[in-house]
Amino acid sequence: QVQLVESGGGLVQPGGSLRLSCAASGIIFRIYHMGWYRQAPGNARELVATIPSGGSINYADSVKGRFTISRDNAKNTVYLQMNSLKPEDAAIYYCKAQYGIFTHWGQGTQVTVSP
Repeated sequence: QVQLVESGGGLVQPGGSLRLSCAASGIIFRIYHMGWYRQAPGNARELVATIPSGGSINYADSVKGRFTISRDNAKNTVYLQMNSLKPEDAAIYYCKAQYGIFTHWGQGTQVTVSP
């Protein structure tokens, strides 16, 4: 059974930082492309950052220079370090694992950015 469990969300003031984690189980983590996506109320789910099993990391333009995605294959975990948070970063953040035709999503973790 595949599980992706996100954690680390919460309430932060503008300019603050959060670190999201996504712990995976039931997959051969090291071969999966991993990514973070987010969805704000009324908006479509959008890509935040992806980190492949090998290759280039990709970021949405809106988070470049502020967010950093990383992975620890020994811990089956992908991270998203979010700095200089803005109110427009508020959303539910989802972890995604993809390998070929196989795609798995986590349940999401809420990020709220408010004074």
